[in-house]
Amino acid sequence: MTDHEKTDAKVEQVKGKVKETTGRAVGNERLTAEGRAEQAKGDVRQAKEKVKDAFKH
Repeated sequence: MTDHEKTDAKVEQVKGKVKETTGRAVGNERLTAEGRAEQAKGDVRQAKEKVKDAFKH
């Protein structure tokens, strides 16, 4: 996994967590759901990069 792609995936996960937490704190279900979706997208992105790394070696 390149550093840039790894960082992008982690940033996406963190942004999603912040959105989810904020949404829960203010009672905004839409924001909470967006946060969960963003975290999932980051998880998928990270998993994809790990698979690519596994096939490089």
